[in-house]
Amino acid sequence: METTADRNITTVLQLSAFTQYFFPFGNFIFPAILWSLKKDQSKFVDFNGRQAINFQLSVLLYTLFLAMVAVPVIVYAVINGIEMNFVTPAKWDFNIQNMAGIVATTGILGLTFLGLKATEFFLIIYASVKNSNGENYKYPLTINFIK
Repeated sequence: METTADRNITTVLQLSAFTQYFFPFGNFIFPAILWSLKKDQSKFVDFNGRQAINFQLSVLLYTLFLAMVAVPVIVYAVINGIEMNFVTPAKWDFNIQNMAGIVATTGILGLTFLGLKATEFFLIIYASVKNSNGENYKYPLTINFIK
């Protein structure tokens, strides 16, 4: 049975990931600080802190992967759509036919990113509720960076 203090610490630890909306990298910094302060005092805090940090690192990795796919595809579509006239270099024409590819790619990757962020939001809330009830929570699709 976990103590009320341990449950409160892990709940705050999980919810501290929302500081990413106020501070850059707050979703890593604040959970890591709370976890490092209390990990030696409780196995419950240690397990759930590692899970929270691993999940945030996994979300960062998935976001970077999306960016690595999106940026080259969009840049290629834009460059492919520009027709350069070397006689009058000031006049570059943009081919509207390639806009469909740009819009489709941006839309699909944008929706994927929004889905990732929405999933992250709800999983953090779900994990904090589980922790407040004294239950361990293991995030799905998480890479274990910290074991």
